[in-house]
Amino acid sequence: QVHLVESGGGLVQAGGSLRLSCAAAGGTFSRYTMGWFRQAPGKEREFVAGISRFLGTTYYSDSVKGRFTLSRDDAKSTVFLQMSTLKPEDTAVYYCAAVERGSVPTRPQDYNNWGQGTQVTVSS
Repeated sequence: QVHLVESGGGLVQAGGSLRLSCAAAGGTFSRYTMGWFRQAPGKEREFVAGISRFLGTTYYSDSVKGRFTLSRDDAKSTVFLQMSTLKPEDTAVYYCAAVERGSVPTRPQDYNNWGQGTQVTVSS
């Protein structure tokens, strides 16, 4: 098991940028594939981006592709989600997740470690 803590959320105007961080503790971070999900009020939790362990291969949902960039720093046990050209529809609570496997799952149920979430609000 690994403990995850997200940070970096906040209020930003449309077109702006934010960088979310997810710091991990209590496990061998390099063994974990990492994912970001988001959940808006009244909606299901949805996959945003993921990065595999070892090779660091990244995957993005169509809704954020070209605007968000996910990276990892195994030495710091941290993943970073750089969000640019933000839109009001990006408003949600963003969650970091981890699973000890090679591929990048896109379903929430395939992750077994979750952070507490960080709020991102994009005003129009």
